Amino acid sequence: MERELEVKVLGMDFHYMEKKIVKLGGKLIAKEHQVNTLIDSKDKPIKSYLDAYLRIRETKDLILNKVNINLTLKKNINLKGIRDNIEISTEIQDKDAMIQILKNLGFDNIEVGEKERKSYELNDARIDFDKWDEKTYPFPYMEIEVKSKKHLNEIISLLEIPQENISTKSIVELRDELKLL
Repeated sequence: MERELEVKVLGMDFHYMEKKIVKLGGKLIAKEHQVNTLIDSKDKPIKSYLDAYLRIRETKDLILNKVNINLTLKKNINLKGIRDNIEISTEIQDKDAMIQILKNLGFDNIEVGEKERKSYELNDARIDFDKWDEKTYPFPYMEIEVKSKKHLNEIISLLEIPQENISTKSIVELRDELKLL
């Protein structure tokens, strides 16, 4: 079980931000292609009884040319101004078998999205640059993962990110907002 404190940064020039992070000493730590499979139940959505979602993530490490598959339950414990998650995760060997097991347990709503992710470490923060496929989410964004709210404020200040560009919404919430437009 892992605790994750994060925010998303929306609507900024990400090429500029990436260059700025490198200039400030940011170190490239990952370059990945991910296939994310969200799993839910149409009759009893996980969100209705647990502020969480279930995901299978197949990650191809483009630097080391390795593939890893994890099943994760991501539970939200929302703090003001930062997204606080508890992730319960385990590595799995057979994604298709796991999907069949979950379908047999009543999880019949399966959504697949793909994204490219480039990640940096800067001052003990992880900064991800995410670009989903057009159908899943058409806009690139950054995620900043930190140790504490104070640490987040330090990173936001260092990168000069305006407050109005910071979001604590999940990818599911951002997608739902687009459907309303």
